[in-house]
Order: sequence, then C-alpha cells, then structure tokens
Amino acid sequence: MTEVTRILSSLTIEDLEGILAGDPEELGVHLELIERDATIDGHKVRIHCHCLTVDGNGRVRSKRLAEFMRNAVADYAVPKSQLQEARERDLRNRSSSAIAEIHRDACGLFTDLENTGEGGEMLLFLLAERFLRLPQVLCKMDLKTDSRMHYHGADGVYAGVTEDGLLKLYWGESKVYADAASAIRECLASLAPFLLDEDSEHSDRHRDLLLLSDKADLNDPRLTTAFKQFFNRRSPLTNRVKYCGVALVGFDADFYSSRNGEALIAETVATAARTELARWVTAVGNRLTIEKLEQMEIEFFCVPLPSVDAFRADFLEALGLKK
Repeated sequence: MTEVTRILSSLTIEDLEGILAGDPEELGVHLELIERDATIDGHKVRIHCHCLTVDGNGRVRSKRLAEFMRNAVADYAVPKSQLQEARERDLRNRSSSAIAEIHRDACGLFTDLENTGEGGEMLLFLLAERFLRLPQVLCKMDLKTDSRMHYHGADGVYAGVTEDGLLKLYWGESKVYADAASAIRECLASLAPFLLDEDSEHSDRHRDLLLLSDKADLNDPRLTTAFKQFFNRRSPLTNRVKYCGVALVGFDADFYSSRNGEALIAETVATAARTELARWVTAVGNRLTIEKLEQMEIEFFCVPLPSVDAFRADFLEALGLKK
C-alpha cells in the first residue's frame, strides 16, 4: 500500500474538521438560527434559516455583521497553508505583522463594485465552515488577477466525507437579491449545472476540478497530495466523489422595520421569519423540481436581511473599499 493510498483509506471527518477556521459560537452574536434541517417531501434538500440578531436596545446591527465578515476574510481568501506559514513566522518573531499583512492583502482582493455578490459568497463560507462544519478546500479568491472582476465557476468548493470513505464535494452558490423568489430561482439555476452535467471537458465544473487537482489546500502536504488524487482523471478515486450542493440566498425582509420608531423585539422578528419560512421553503421546492435537483443533496441557507443594498454597502465599507 502506497503512502497516498494509506492516507486516502483513512481520510476521516476529523481530518477535515481539523482544517476548519474560526469559532462557531461567534456566529450567534450576529446571526440567530431560526430553523435547522427543514425538509421537503420527495427532495434531499435541508433548509436552514438565519436572521440578523436584535440587540438589547431593539436594533439590528448590520454593520457589526459586516465587520465580523471582514475580520474573517483572510480565512476565506488566503490558502490555508499560507496562513499557517504567516502564523508560524509571527510566533518565531513574537510579532503580528505577517498576519496583519495577509489580512490587508486579502481585503484588497475584493471588488469595490456596488452590486458585488462577494458579500454573499463570504457569508456562505462562514456558514459552511462554522455552521455545517464543511471546510473550504479550494481558495479561489487567491486566483483572481483583477480585484474588480469576479472569478468564474462555483462560488465556493467545500468537502465532507462519509464513514465508508466517499468524498462529498459541495459546490457552492450564493445570490443576494431584493426579492426572495428571484434569489432562489437564480441560485438554483446557477447551481444545477455543477451537480447535473456529465463529467467532461465541456462541463461547467471542469475548470474547478482542474483547479482542485492542482490548487486544493488542506494545510497538510501529505493530506493535500492524497486529496488531490480524487481529481486526477487517471486515478480510479475519481469514482469515489459524490457531488452535493451548498447554497445561500439573501433577500429583503420587511419584518425588520419597526413601527413609529419602536424598538424591535427579537422574538417578534423570529416569529415573523418562521411564518415566512413556509413560503420560502415552497419556492425552494418548486425550483428544485424545475431544475431536476430533487435527488441531489443540497444544504440551503435562507438569510433574510433588512436591505440587501445596505448589506453590500456595509461590507464594502468594512473592507475599506467605500466610505
């Protein structure tokens, strides 16, 4: 048995969880879980809903969410092995300059376009890693050659593993639109080709699979080398990959609006979101049927926002890209 084969035969959930970044409990400061694992008969989707939290003064702190996202951009936009090298360099030198430089450079990778979708992609990363415990295995922001351009392909690539060693590759897609139905429609339409197209040089996911075979980063050279074999077209391990989806939609919700300047009540927001969730779930189910995704495993996040335009603007401001 070769070293690569030995590592592959023992690829575990613990291996993947070992490369996750950040404190999962920190999510709850900014996002309140409204529903987890909602299902739809005849489908394999699991729907999760998070709302923005309401503070003791009855206010939604949208800018704090953007700052929380900003503070994690290096985890999202910089390969894990580069981050580890910077941490080790700072430890040797009793400094924080290497990490500070990486964080500054990571902020500069984001576009300053007002209609950017990168805030949704960043939020998808945080929920995938910290809520679902699915690590990002391909850092695509690092591949951008122009900060004002979005990269092509999936909005993220994440991984899980079954007890019998089947690699579950989660293609990510996010859409942040004012209208919930439009966000759901466009998100699942964009995700469908990554899950359904036959593997070939003409498939939407082909370029990302090539990147995985070359650029995947699990912050462990032996584990990374072994992981890449799943995407080596000359390896039978390519038959041990199961495609799944992880999706996020953000959209405007009017239940964050207070009446006559009254303070919001957290439970009132949560109750309104649970009521609206039934409509969102129905829209997701209808679109899954249209896209023929009923039998595909998909983790689907619904994140109602006070304003998607404000969400984008707050994120750009937090990154220092807009005043």
